Amino acid sequence: MSRMFESLSERNYRVWFAGALVSNVGTWMQRIAQDWLVLTVLTDHSGTATGIVTGLQFLPVLLLSPYAGVLADRMSKLKLLKLTQAGSGLLALVLGILVLTHTVQLWHVDVIAFLLGVVAAFDGPPRQALVNDLVPQRLVPNAVSLNSTSFNLARMAGPGVSGLLIGLVGTGWLFLLNAASYVAVIIALCAMKEAGFYGSQKRAARQKGQVREGVRYIAASPTLVMIFVMAFVIGTFGLNFQIFNAVMSTTVFGKGPEEYGILGTIMAVGTLGGALLAARRQGSRVKHAVGGAVVFGVAMIASAWAPGFWWFALVLVPTGLASITFLNSANVTVQMSVRSEYRGRVMALYMMVVQGGTPLGAPIMGWLAEVFGARWSVFLGGGASLLVAVWGLIYWSRHHRGELRGRLRYYRSRVLPWQEPEGPAA
Repeated sequence: MSRMFESLSERNYRVWFAGALVSNVGTWMQRIAQDWLVLTVLTDHSGTATGIVTGLQFLPVLLLSPYAGVLADRMSKLKLLKLTQAGSGLLALVLGILVLTHTVQLWHVDVIAFLLGVVAAFDGPPRQALVNDLVPQRLVPNAVSLNSTSFNLARMAGPGVSGLLIGLVGTGWLFLLNAASYVAVIIALCAMKEAGFYGSQKRAARQKGQVREGVRYIAASPTLVMIFVMAFVIGTFGLNFQIFNAVMSTTVFGKGPEEYGILGTIMAVGTLGGALLAARRQGSRVKHAVGGAVVFGVAMIASAWAPGFWWFALVLVPTGLASITFLNSANVTVQMSVRSEYRGRVMALYMMVVQGGTPLGAPIMGWLAEVFGARWSVFLGGGASLLVAVWGLIYWSRHHRGELRGRLRYYRSRVLPWQEPEGPAA
């Protein structure tokens, strides 16, 4: 099997990959439908209301992730995931019924978004940590990258299909389709054999101070500190494309749901390409995390001043590629740096900084779009991402100066051989 897809040779991982792909398509359909419902049906194109709904969906990740990580280290990840997937499916079903019965109100969407966030807070840590159990250690980077591939295949299909179906049947049926997609994940989880898991299945004992212990574990590693700081700033101000694409397509370019869905699909072309490239990548991922963050900030700034809809869509391709390069490289760096009994807590804290900043950033970005215009909101999100990327580059160069000098010597010897000193004369 090609090195790019090597993890699929493991039965448990194949089952997980297939179930997650189906569910991710449904999830992306729901995200697009939810934003469109709030933006065009329940409000008069209110970026603030859309940002609040997005923020409510991620707020529980900020509040509950550390405790969810402790739970993931204590109990079976499979059992915990079965519960969270069933909860997400039930909430999607309720929202679909409310829309189809024409009883949905904005506060309904707010409450359901918050409850989805609660479920997601307890779903993320075991989902991230489970990858290390499904494949041998040498395949963990490949498996993490293929997870991103699955997510971005869904991101390609979901928004485009969602935009078309919104125009044909409305948002309610999309929520019901998403509810049905969770059945695929539950079936996949039931089909997996825990006896075939790799690595240590050691679970953390119940004791006080386990969240603080996880924080101290991170603080002791300069590389983890750098990744966490960058992930928080980029996750808070940069990764808000649900809002950015919605307000740019409607308020700047005057487009409808089909074009809005197309933007998500076009951006997913870049993220899918980045995920596939990451699946082939070996060695250190730190440099790719820093480089991806730099390119992401520059691409976002460029997209803010795109002169037309299709120019904006075109710039989303490198933006998506850079975003997944950063996220995938950061994820692999964190997972490969952590002992198994700490993995649930560390991954929970990582997800908290990546996604938990959204409750802070999404309403701010939505408000900026409403008051100053969508272009300025995107520009400021890109600017914040670029600044923290430059900081990360400086921080990394200080802590890895020896590695950088070695790479520079290699570059000079291979590319600029005439600058190397000559040997002694004969």
